[in-house]
This record gives sequence, C-alpha cells and structure tokens, in this order.
Amino acid sequence: MSDTDPQATAVSRRGLMLVLSSPSGAGKSTISRAILDTDPLLTMSVSATTRAPRPGEVDGEDYYFIDVARYHEMVAASEFLEHAQVFDNFYGTPRAPVEAALADGRDVLFDVDWQGTQQIAENAREDLVRIFILPPSQAELERRLFARAQDSEEVVRKRMAKAADEMSHYAEYDYIVVNDELDTSIAQVRAILTAERLKRDRQVGLRDFVGELCAER
Repeated sequence: MSDTDPQATAVSRRGLMLVLSSPSGAGKSTISRAILDTDPLLTMSVSATTRAPRPGEVDGEDYYFIDVARYHEMVAASEFLEHAQVFDNFYGTPRAPVEAALADGRDVLFDVDWQGTQQIAENAREDLVRIFILPPSQAELERRLFARAQDSEEVVRKRMAKAADEMSHYAEYDYIVVNDELDTSIAQVRAILTAERLKRDRQVGLRDFVGELCAER
C-alpha cells in the first residue's frame, strides 16, 4: 500500500480522530492492530501518565511520562482531549500532538472507553469518528474472555458485569460493528475510515479545486 493519501493528488485533507470502544473481549484491540498494521496514514494516540515507566517503555512512544504537578497544570490549561484517574495514577491524551497530526492530514486512533469518548466529543467533535464494537452475543463474549486465559473466573465475571453498562452507551457512537467474524469486522472498520476520509468537509481547498475544474475549457 502506498503511504501517500490518494486524495492528496488533488486536494489536501484534514485528518480525523478514530475512536474504537468496546467491552473487554469484543475484539477492539485485535481490530485496531489489524488497521494500524496496514494503514500508514493512521497512528495510535500516545497518552500522558504519571505512573513510572515500565522496563522497555520509551517516553514519547509508549507514553509521555510526566509528574503529578505537570498533569494538573495540563488539566487546568485544557491541554488534554480527555483525562482520568485510574487507581493511583493519572492519564490523559495531550491535545497538541493530535492537532498537529490532523493538520498534517494524518489520522489518529484512540482506544478509549465511553467516558473518554464523551470528553473527546466535547473538545473536538468535528474531527471525531466514533465506532463501537459489539460481540455477537453475551455467551460468545464470555467464551472469548475465558479463551484468552488471562483472567480468573472471578475477573471474567466482573468484566461481564461491566460489559452491560459499557454496551448501554452504544447510541453515543456514529457506527456500530458487531464482531461476529473478525475479517468482516476489520473490513467494515476500514470501509468506515475510507468513507470518513472522503467527506467533503475534510477536503481542504476543495472549493478552489472545483472552481478551477469548472473554469477549464
């Protein structure tokens, strides 16, 4: 695949923010990896965190590692698109790198829950495309969680209980993908991304381009 946006040959394009949300086990992470691995115009958002780096983590690639004082400064200055406290640590998505990517015609993928999505929508609705991934059934979701063999039965039960609350927010999203067959779901997300990239409002300089086309004889 070319790493050049085909639309760039005619007009430039403003990037978009693609949010994928789902209950744990519905396939969001697998779909995200598949899209990222094959689309050079799409990058993963990098969050800031106050937790200490883990072995092998690189500042600016895995996370932006900041202290608590800096985190609160950024919150006060509205420098996050979304932010939250998770246990004893703080996390947030810095606005500046995302806006720079969008202005450069690159798209940014977010792996956030419905609460984070609500915050992003409040801060940057026009650039946002929201997709919610649903499992085909409760039974299949439970089967997938157990098949991962990552969690105890108690943890799986807690995830299942939380899933109902998460799925109740489906109406806040622009698109719904029921992940029954993985390859089909990946293709559907790619189709959504392609369609959103071609929206008229994302085409920068389109009016002048069409004007020139109409003036040609």
